[in-house]
Amino acid sequence: MRFQRVMLSGADVVKTLALSIFQMLFESSSKVLYQLNESLQHEVFKASNQYNQNYSERHGTLKVLGMREPIPLESVYIAVQFLDNNAVRRFETIEALENVYRQSQQRGFYNKVGNRKSGLEVANQTQYMMVLGGPGMGKSTFLRKVGLEILTSDRPHFQHDCIPVFIELKEFRSGDIDIEGAIANEFETCGFPYHQKFTRAALEQGKLLILLDGLDEVPSERMSEAIAKIRNFVDRYDKNRFIISCRIAAYRHNFRRFTDVEIANFDDEQICQFIQHWFADDAYKGQECWSKLISSDYAAAKELTHTPLLLTLTCLLYQRAGQFPTNRATLYEKALRTLLEEWSGEKGLPQASLYRGLDTKRKELMISKIAYDAFQNNRFFLSRRELASQIEHLLKEMLPDEPFVDGYAVLKSIEVQHGILVERAEGIYSFSHLTLQEFLTAQHIIDTRQNVQEVVVQHLVDHHWREVFLLLAGLQQADDLLLTMEKQAARLIQTPNLRNLLTWADHITTGSEGSYKPVVKRAIAMFLALDLAQALALDQARVRSLNLDIDRARNLALALDHTLTLNRALDLALVRALNLSRALDLVIDIAHKFEEIKIFHQVKFNVLIAWLDALKVKAPHYQKTLASRKAFIEQVHQTWLNALNLNREWINLSRSEVTALDQYLFANLLIVQCRRSAVWVSPQTWETIEDKIMRVHSACTTLS
Repeated sequence: MRFQRVMLSGADVVKTLALSIFQMLFESSSKVLYQLNESLQHEVFKASNQYNQNYSERHGTLKVLGMREPIPLESVYIAVQFLDNNAVRRFETIEALENVYRQSQQRGFYNKVGNRKSGLEVANQTQYMMVLGGPGMGKSTFLRKVGLEILTSDRPHFQHDCIPVFIELKEFRSGDIDIEGAIANEFETCGFPYHQKFTRAALEQGKLLILLDGLDEVPSERMSEAIAKIRNFVDRYDKNRFIISCRIAAYRHNFRRFTDVEIANFDDEQICQFIQHWFADDAYKGQECWSKLISSDYAAAKELTHTPLLLTLTCLLYQRAGQFPTNRATLYEKALRTLLEEWSGEKGLPQASLYRGLDTKRKELMISKIAYDAFQNNRFFLSRRELASQIEHLLKEMLPDEPFVDGYAVLKSIEVQHGILVERAEGIYSFSHLTLQEFLTAQHIIDTRQNVQEVVVQHLVDHHWREVFLLLAGLQQADDLLLTMEKQAARLIQTPNLRNLLTWADHITTGSEGSYKPVVKRAIAMFLALDLAQALALDQARVRSLNLDIDRARNLALALDHTLTLNRALDLALVRALNLSRALDLVIDIAHKFEEIKIFHQVKFNVLIAWLDALKVKAPHYQKTLASRKAFIEQVHQTWLNALNLNREWINLSRSEVTALDQYLFANLLIVQCRRSAVWVSPQTWETIEDKIMRVHSACTTLS
């Protein structure tokens, strides 16, 4: 007959296991069972209840980053997922990592390679587990959670009856590294009788889950001793279950018995769940927070939230202010400060300083120079050798009195203490978040008074630098920056076609009745002109080779005026329509909408609509020849061109002209976004810039 094993409930696991340990202890001592008398049972029950209470109070709450009050860990805990650590280290060269990152077309560096598994699932399957991750990835939280799963729930996820013991390895900064003694102290504090004998018996019987948190927090001079003591302890008491946590930067695969797993960054589902849990008392605010994070305006901010620490910071800031900082640089600077200063303090770690004078500010200056140089060279990954060499060079300038600087030691210190630089593969590093590299790059430009004009000329239309420009605007008064950007953008409009097109948008909207600003009217006119250009290009099968993107003009108009509704339709309404008569209804509706907003001067939309109505009755059936359908569509397009006084040649752009116009629209959209991100821009400066956007300012401003 097979008996099904019944798991103990969370409330009973400690006292039931404790009683069984004492019974076996007395048996092994040749004592009779009745010595486990009622008085001793009562003492064990009381100590067991106290153990549960102590664990919940010490390890079941969360209070980080200046929280006013602790919160229950269970209220915000999101099930972590693990990656097979071999997947992380499969890259052998910087080029391989660079290629994978660029092909992913994602902002984040976080690893998506390999299968993800539930953390508790892996803990069930693995007797000896090494949990790896960067700062703030939730390693300690996971270890605490496994213990809580045993003690405070019916444990549908954890399937082993054992007593969890949570030991912070930073306790062994001084004194003997006595793991058994530390476990015994946990039981003594709760009043267990014969706590030392009880501890030894529990270990020998394999009744404990030993959670050793923060191997990286053992001082480096004691690391070898600590590793040896832990390995010997595990070998001696190998019937127990063990989970150890360590930062990736400090781990060198020292434990052969252990399965190495790495905590995966939060995915979008986990981020959303965390926010929902955090704002459980205000679901509307939680939904608002998530909606903003997934918007394009906060793409870089969202990158930070893939780690629990910085997601917690994000939620705290949003909870306190009811919004994200209007100046994006504020959020990123706070994230940097958290990693540089607050996190080691939160963990109670001493701020190791290898050299006198290597304070936080000098570290920041040094790291920002590294970030800038890499960004300037369009690099995301750096070798350990070149990083150490650059660190040594910079510190010799900063600390001239130091006779010898070890760049490798400083790199390791920064990696372990702050997690700003992360080893992605053997000997290959990157910044932990692209956002931090961008912020540090912008900070370096400000701190060193780098030539802003040079940066603008080199990188204005480089999409890779977009966030850096937004941060530059958020770190200083932005008048000079925006004026320089506008001047450089204007240089992109060189050919007669492009000049004529911008001049047309200006002339056709000047003096119109609509209530929008002139710059908004010009952007809308450009959007309509490019919509027609797209339609013509589709007819001519040229759109793919031209890569024409009319959404640039649309997004610029919307950025200039958020009240605007502007739908794209003309290029799709006819060319791909089977029923041309019905499609023409949509085109006529578009004409009505443009008539309503009144942005065009002396364009007779009533006449245009009448012409389109007249064409509607002539629309060929879908069974007609392709030539007849194309001829009809051409009539519709020409009708629009005539009504708008728009020369076909001005929108019959070459590939180089499309590229230049796309860059021009991108640059102007970035200028508008920088103004929104700026600390301050004088009204006079912005009025000057708005007057120049989407206009040709030269001697040649007449239509040719």
